[in-house]
Amino acid sequence: MNKNTHAALILAALLIAPQLSRAQPGPPAANEKRVGQHLSELAQFGANPEGGVSRVAFSDADVAGRAYVRRLMEAAGLAVRVDAAGNLIGRREGTERTLPAIVVGSHTDSVPHGGNYDGDVGVLGGIEVAQQLGERHLSLRHPLEIVDFTDEEGGLVGSKAMSGVLPEGTLDLVNSSGHSVRDGLRRLGGNPDNLAQARRRPGDLAAYLELHIEQGGTLERTHTDIGVVEGIVGIHWWEATVLGVANHAGTTPMDQRHDALVAASELVLAVNAAAKELPGRQVATVGRILAEPGAPNVIPGRVVLSVEVRDLDAARIAAVFAKIQNSAAEIARRQGTSIDFRDLDATAAPALTDPGIQRVISREARALGLTEMRMPSGAGHDAQDIARIAPIGMIFIPSVGGISHSPHEHTEPADITNGVNVLMRSVLAIDAGRLVQ
Repeated sequence: MNKNTHAALILAALLIAPQLSRAQPGPPAANEKRVGQHLSELAQFGANPEGGVSRVAFSDADVAGRAYVRRLMEAAGLAVRVDAAGNLIGRREGTERTLPAIVVGSHTDSVPHGGNYDGDVGVLGGIEVAQQLGERHLSLRHPLEIVDFTDEEGGLVGSKAMSGVLPEGTLDLVNSSGHSVRDGLRRLGGNPDNLAQARRRPGDLAAYLELHIEQGGTLERTHTDIGVVEGIVGIHWWEATVLGVANHAGTTPMDQRHDALVAASELVLAVNAAAKELPGRQVATVGRILAEPGAPNVIPGRVVLSVEVRDLDAARIAAVFAKIQNSAAEIARRQGTSIDFRDLDATAAPALTDPGIQRVISREARALGLTEMRMPSGAGHDAQDIARIAPIGMIFIPSVGGISHSPHEHTEPADITNGVNVLMRSVLAIDAGRLVQ
């Protein structure tokens, strides 16, 4: 080979190399500064003096915040629309348009005096995924949709509508914004008169992924980077009514009392004990109690209290409640009262995440050198309703101090970046069919 031929080959290699690099880029990585800036800017909508936000669904702050999110979606190259349920949806077409969409979603509405990370991280993290794909000229086979769901905090309104299970009566409920759900959907550009247009059916979505702060302290306490959510717990509510005898507090001897509040107090302890007696991660709570007649000098004759049980297994919830009922019967006999339970029909069924998607999330976290653990979600999320129509996966990142629904809610920038990177790699893996068996 002469010198001229050798030089020509080197020049050709140098010219081809950049093209190969563009065609086969490494996995994209989140821009930590940009995500942080977007979170900070979104936090201005509904900002309150405590440092958090009050961006209740349908409020002026919610409307303005969603307009900001829409601008971010458009800047990331997404085609944006609002469905009949007010869900804000940004779509990036895939190379095979007949394939169902991979959906990444969460919410940007807040509880009153809430924080700046709950929901926001999932929506803005999804937009960052779309932004990275666009900047790197990476095409997916599947369409990609980023969704900011409507009124998650008020009852998963947008995701229930998308999965076709939103009760008709929900539309007339009024939240702390002062707007009914019906009027609120119109404020967001939805159409409450034709919610069927928002419905997706089984097979319409290839997968649903949600990145979220843990809202608990397990990841921080165990120094774990990523939580791989096994499922969202089921929730069942009952109302317990304890009937005793109201009587004069000064003239009724202690051994002749049928004090409904004493019996109710024992029932509170029995609810706590029932959850602890069985192995597992179930929880049970009494969060509300009302004693009547409510006077300092009258023995309570009637007490009404709430009972809530949560677990990933509906049978475990039933087992805990059976223990509570057995204890209640003994308490009533001993205290000379009655205790009756009313099922409030406010059940959220357990929503298990897809095992293959769980394994993808675990694999991609480990590929980044991150620690991960399997865990349940004790709080509700939009994913639990989307699970009715599509395989779901959830990625948790640490919450500092386990604090959420508070102005003191915080997640470190590095943890957010880790979560977005795992989300991004998981989207790419699912798109390529690299599910772990």
